[in-house]
Amino acid sequence: MNQYLNLKPVLLSVAVAFSLPALVQAAEGGFIDDTTATLQLRNYYFSRDYSDIGGPNQQSKTEEWAQGFILNVKSGYTPGPVGFGVDAVGLLGIKLDSSRDRINSGLLPVHDDGRAADDYSRLGAALKVKVSKTELKIGEQQLMLPVLYFGDIRLLPPTYQGATIVSREISGLTLQGGQLRSTSLRNEAGDGELGAMVGFVPRRNAGALITTDRFNYAGADYSFNANRTSVGAWYAQLEDLYNQRYVSLKHSEPVGDWVLGANLGYFDSTEDGEQLLGKLDNQAVFSLLSAKYGAHTFYLGYQAMFGDDGLPRVFANVSPLGNEVPTFTFDSADERSWQVRYDYDFTAMGVPGLIAGVRYLTGDNVDTGRGFEGKEWERDLDIGYVVQSGSLKGLGVKVRNVTARSNYRTDVDENRLIFNYTWSLL
Repeated sequence: MNQYLNLKPVLLSVAVAFSLPALVQAAEGGFIDDTTATLQLRNYYFSRDYSDIGGPNQQSKTEEWAQGFILNVKSGYTPGPVGFGVDAVGLLGIKLDSSRDRINSGLLPVHDDGRAADDYSRLGAALKVKVSKTELKIGEQQLMLPVLYFGDIRLLPPTYQGATIVSREISGLTLQGGQLRSTSLRNEAGDGELGAMVGFVPRRNAGALITTDRFNYAGADYSFNANRTSVGAWYAQLEDLYNQRYVSLKHSEPVGDWVLGANLGYFDSTEDGEQLLGKLDNQAVFSLLSAKYGAHTFYLGYQAMFGDDGLPRVFANVSPLGNEVPTFTFDSADERSWQVRYDYDFTAMGVPGLIAGVRYLTGDNVDTGRGFEGKEWERDLDIGYVVQSGSLKGLGVKVRNVTARSNYRTDVDENRLIFNYTWSLL
């Protein structure tokens, strides 16, 4: 899976070939005029210390620094009742600092000799076809779905290869479906089949990730009440590994000078087909309530796992769980967890662009399978600033400090420093 240069010529050729008949008319319509292109520069420092490392992996620290480039080009559509277009993504990651005893931060691929790659890159494209308010895409894609949550939390984002369809023919209603055949992980240039995690643990057989080449999904989201309320229902199948159902409710309600919000969700997951992961049984429920008053936002979250297992998900992805945070996910078997969080926008103090937040989570009742109850907690501090004017306008800086402790998994002290700047090229 660790290929360090992959230009995806097949996908590009297919996209161009299918588009050629329509591109003849491109100059007459919005194919060129509506094209957008952005280049994001991301400089990422990641450090994670393991204060009580145990087990076969005795690496006590992960620390790497890298520079990323993310190019996104999205064409408009050719004219006519059927519009054609092409989306392309180019990714490049460059090592700035690493060593064999500090690898596996998720920023860089790792060679067979245990060293991080000096650089890695990827170029992919997708053909898109639009009829009315329905769009079909075939090829390289970056998706944000509740059953396949977009995990852009390291140097470069993951991508997926397959076919998807999105329809918004009815006001307020969004219908989606698709099949994905492979993925390029956040620290890979090549692509491979999709694996699974159950809770925070990747599922392996003889050391190799258990994978499949089919991820099928379908879902519907409906917004109403002036878009202040939305409901969703989804189904996902990671073929022969697990299948999953998800329902959600989101609501925002102004009350005087306050804005109250609620984000509620429920997952039901079980084994699928050949049961390559064995039997699975998980039901996950979460609620994240918010209250915003001026520059202040307060959150209270509760999350609970039921059944014999933790929440299954596609390997190396995050999830929309209310208590899933940067380091611990609080989704182990039988776990119950609470979250309190506070965010402040310093615009109210005359410093626009500066925001800060702190949160604390605690979980218990974990079925460790080792004869004792698992417990854990995490404290996160985030500070972010976006330059508002001058030659550096738009430059974003984010600092994250994490302390996470557990009696059944490794303790973590973590720091991240991230610089982001996006150029609009078209």
